[in-house]
Amino acid sequence: MKIDFDNLDRHDCHQLLVGMVTPRPIAWVSTVGEDGIFNLAPFSFFGGLGSKPPFLYISIGSRRGEKKDTLRNIEYAGDFVVNVVDESLAEKMNQTSASYPASVSEFTEVGLTPLPSDKVKSPRLAESPISMECKLDRILEFGDSIDVNMVAIGEIVRAHVRDDVLSNGVVDPSKLKAIARLGADFYCRSGDLFEMKRPTHP
Repeated sequence: MKIDFDNLDRHDCHQLLVGMVTPRPIAWVSTVGEDGIFNLAPFSFFGGLGSKPPFLYISIGSRRGEKKDTLRNIEYAGDFVVNVVDESLAEKMNQTSASYPASVSEFTEVGLTPLPSDKVKSPRLAESPISMECKLDRILEFGDSIDVNMVAIGEIVRAHVRDDVLSNGVVDPSKLKAIARLGADFYCRSGDLFEMKRPTHP
């Protein structure tokens, strides 16, 4: 089958893309608004942009042409925190994907704990095994006024890593047990691991 995205509407484009680009890590992004309300929302169009300096990107779509709370908060505070979702947090993460009013904090609604960050205004999530404090570097815009996608790029200025997910000073995927997003309403666990050593050139 050959598919041209130009012939698909926004919903069908999205469903096709999330089924092809998979599995995707989940950025559970915590932010603070101008009103002081803490926001917590998951995004799976997310990844790293480099190691030194360490940069992350998060793609934030619009909601019926309106900016999402996360984007407005990032524009206000100039920062955000990316929290990793492990298996124990899957259900609560999913609950925070609902469209809550801006006046409602997902932390309170879902029963999670915000902690002060060290170097940014946005809070981090106490229950997450890894939290990355990010300073906003820039926001890029893609698409048109109706289907606009904003990409927030941030530099990690401090990471908080729970000791029990480390082995010899590095994150151990078998201990972290992160989950990832698939197409439709499916997720996957990272427990089925295999290892391949990178080859060296002869």
